[in-house]
Amino acid sequence: MKIKAVNGFKDILPEDIARWQHMEKTARDIFDRFGLREIRTPILEKTELFARSIGEATDIVEKEMYTFADKGLTMRPEATASILRAFVEHGLHVKQPVHRLYQIGPMFRHERPQKGRLRQFHQMDVEIIGASEPQVDAELMAMGSLLLDELGLSASLEINSLGCPECRPAFRVELIKYLETRRDNLCRDCQRRLNTNPLRALDCKNPGCREIVQDAPSILDHLCDDCDAHFSEVKKGLDQLQIPYTENRFMVRGLDYYTRTTFEFLTGDLGAQAAVGAGGRYDGLLAQLGGPDLPGIGFALGMERLALLMEQQDSPHEQPATDLFIAALGPDAAHYATGLVHELRKAGLRAAMDHSGRSLKAQMKQAGRIGSRFTLIIGDRELEEQQAVLRDMHNQEQQDFPLTGDQDNQVRDLLRLLASN
Repeated sequence: MKIKAVNGFKDILPEDIARWQHMEKTARDIFDRFGLREIRTPILEKTELFARSIGEATDIVEKEMYTFADKGLTMRPEATASILRAFVEHGLHVKQPVHRLYQIGPMFRHERPQKGRLRQFHQMDVEIIGASEPQVDAELMAMGSLLLDELGLSASLEINSLGCPECRPAFRVELIKYLETRRDNLCRDCQRRLNTNPLRALDCKNPGCREIVQDAPSILDHLCDDCDAHFSEVKKGLDQLQIPYTENRFMVRGLDYYTRTTFEFLTGDLGAQAAVGAGGRYDGLLAQLGGPDLPGIGFALGMERLALLMEQQDSPHEQPATDLFIAALGPDAAHYATGLVHELRKAGLRAAMDHSGRSLKAQMKQAGRIGSRFTLIIGDRELEEQQAVLRDMHNQEQQDFPLTGDQDNQVRDLLRLLASN
């Protein structure tokens, strides 16, 4: 019986890797332009970290985490909590007032696999810690928008404010009152969390719940003066940077730590999985995790969903072609070619050869399959006559190539020849 990958865990095959590498390279370039520095955190963390940060009444903590109960460990379902744990543990706030960090890697959630949603998935995560200015919120959303633009993808930006610990409790009371009168028509999940996490009803995907919340109280009508002013400045900042957006008063996100600004990048090209990225402000979370009382904001982009969009938009990003393939015919030629290929690789060329001693026809086919720009044909007779054949694989033109002198000279001559073509 063949062993297959675990459901919801997907292989990324060589023909897809070029697209992923292009995505990561573009992201790293943009993150560098915005002054972000990379951080890498472990996949396993103490379960308490996610229960305290994400919220025990969230779907992630209640139903979706991969937890080793006997060890008290959990495979990270998202990146923010891990990055903040590292920030506190290593006292990064002592080194400078504001940190701009990013992480690229796998996350894990036990949920129903579907298009663009897996149990092991990958995210590009960005965090700015120590900055409370609304202009930073706008700058972060502008960075996400720029990244999508440079990947050739289109997505709309939706924003909301969730208020703060000062103004949200009053809204929460009003929302519970509203939902209680309609409890019987809510889905089971919304009924269950009505008193523990009622805001989740606002973005429930159940059609009946969506209809009920259309007339629900809006958090935007309950913002305190500071939160209202902050949200107004965020919108002014987006306008100044010419980033189009839409206000969505139903956006609440699935994590408890969000305060004030929240946002999502949405696409209509992935069916039900419309969000390709999302984030928001989490002032107060760092202190909750035992660190200094510093503000923070961040977002994550789902890489599987970005890859799907890139594939749909016919964006292949082929692997770089091989510069030179050496077709060696005969044992002496193969021995000679092995050393030459190694020296070419040391010189920076993408060089390849076949070690199985196959026919010239078979080796030329292999050179074509790997997209080699040139093929150098060396047989035992060519070695004896010190004259190989260099074939241009695009136009099939051939020229003699001398094998005189040492291999360093031959490498330099080949570099010049390939550069001139």
